[in-house]
Amino acid sequence: MNFSRQALLGIGMIIGGSVMLYAMVQQIGDSDQPEPMSAMVDKSSSEQESPQPLTTDIETEKRILAQKQKERAARVAEQEKRAKEFLTEQEVAEAEALAKARAESQQYVDNSAPATDETTNTESTKDVTTDLTVQPRTESQSATDTTKSSEAEKQKAVQEQQEAQRQAAAKKLAESKKQAEAERLAEAKKQAEAQAAAERKREAAEAAKNEPPKSPSEYQIKKGDGLIKLARQYNMPVEVLAQANNLSPSAALQLGQSITIPSSKQVQRLEREAAAAEQAREKKRQQEEALAKKSADAKREAQQKLSEARKEVKETDAKGSFGVQVALANDQAKADELAKKFRAAGYQVKTSATSRGVRVVVGPERGKVAALALKDKINSDPKVNTTSAWVLYWR
Repeated sequence: MNFSRQALLGIGMIIGGSVMLYAMVQQIGDSDQPEPMSAMVDKSSSEQESPQPLTTDIETEKRILAQKQKERAARVAEQEKRAKEFLTEQEVAEAEALAKARAESQQYVDNSAPATDETTNTESTKDVTTDLTVQPRTESQSATDTTKSSEAEKQKAVQEQQEAQRQAAAKKLAESKKQAEAERLAEAKKQAEAQAAAERKREAAEAAKNEPPKSPSEYQIKKGDGLIKLARQYNMPVEVLAQANNLSPSAALQLGQSITIPSSKQVQRLEREAAAAEQAREKKRQQEEALAKKSADAKREAQQKLSEARKEVKETDAKGSFGVQVALANDQAKADELAKKFRAAGYQVKTSATSRGVRVVVGPERGKVAALALKDKINSDPKVNTTSAWVLYWR
């Protein structure tokens, strides 16, 4: 009976410790839950009574977020430390209770064993080697075995309950860590989003600041101003700003000079006009290059034909000389002016007066074939710009 009371006392201590452990774990879990509505209302009212200035500085927001994250990590670490200490104390108390229960159980078994004298023990020791018959079990031994079995089952049940409690506490601790990690990640994500929003807001403000004005405005040149600087300041091409003020993009500005800052619509129109003008210039350049290439090819081909014709004339030793008349001037002064242009282009030129005017003749060439080739060369030469040359008999 004494043993049963002591065993029940040990079991009660274990159950009480388990209840305390569950209450502490529940308290730790409740500390992570959001505040009640009443507390939030009181907090909101107190915040309304004492408004705090908004922090627009990004560095200040970063510092506040880092401080909150550090405090949250400290609270989680403190909770983990308290849980570990409680688990350690619980394990020590369970070990002491279990050792005490075992000692009391052994004492109870020793007290309930039948008392025998030393003589009986000696005789039993001497006869044990000769008497091998099995003695029937007494009622007291059966009761002892039943008590031992019951105690073992109770101890096993207590150990299983303790193990289940430890596993539950470990699971609760793991969930607390997981929740703290999730909160940390959410806080980091929120901080990153806040930084990105602030950066976008700053870029938008900077872009709005550098946008061209909605209507044309006058600007007076200050020290250090230039077309390139002002074009960057108002976010427009320097060519557009120069065109709006009928200036060259490389023109220097005078101190105190007034220029017009075009509006956004004017900038768009000037950009379109500049693009169209650039396309026109590019097209004209390509046409001039094609024409120059065509003229050069024609001149080269005419020169080659002239060389071949002169060679042919030399080989056949043709008789007679021919010239190429390029113009018929009204007077000698006009003829001399035309002759000067052809001489500058590398031709031999002579003039001769006739009843209808003054002839300007290039040559002479031996043979009509060479004269015809010379005529083709003159007509294709862009330096003299003529297409009315024709061959005539020189003498």
